[in-house]
Amino acid sequence: MKNDRPQLELLLSKVASGDTLAVTEVSRLTRSVHYLCHILELAEKERIRLVCGSLVADYSSDTGIDPMIRAMMLLMGVFSELERNLTVERIKSGLANAKAGGVQMGRPKKTAENVPNGVKKLLPEFLAGKFNKSEFAKKAGISRPALYKYLRLLEAD
Repeated sequence: MKNDRPQLELLLSKVASGDTLAVTEVSRLTRSVHYLCHILELAEKERIRLVCGSLVADYSSDTGIDPMIRAMMLLMGVFSELERNLTVERIKSGLANAKAGGVQMGRPKKTAENVPNGVKKLLPEFLAGKFNKSEFAKKAGISRPALYKYLRLLEAD
């Protein structure tokens, strides 16, 4: 679960007493029940109003919030976390099935055959010292790091 959410942290650091934090649903705020509890505690401490869709947790009053509202928010948080975990499991399962079926994952391996023709055409002139690597990359229409990679591939071949 991704807990490193700098923009959310920035938002939470800016809320002050009497502010309202509104989101369309609990899952847009967080998909972690643990982090939702942290946000609810912050809302209570800072006395802010938290609106998640049709649920309103108003901590700005002295009475606090209705325990049923808190329970519903936490329940929605549980389902958001469950949905996220199921999605991750389906992705992992799909990747494992694809690998088992022989699908090659990731970028295809580069070989000397994959080197662009422009680089191959200009190589003899470069080796003859007619231009440097920067000029070679410009003439070939590629970046210098790509040129270095292609030169390594051609040297290995």
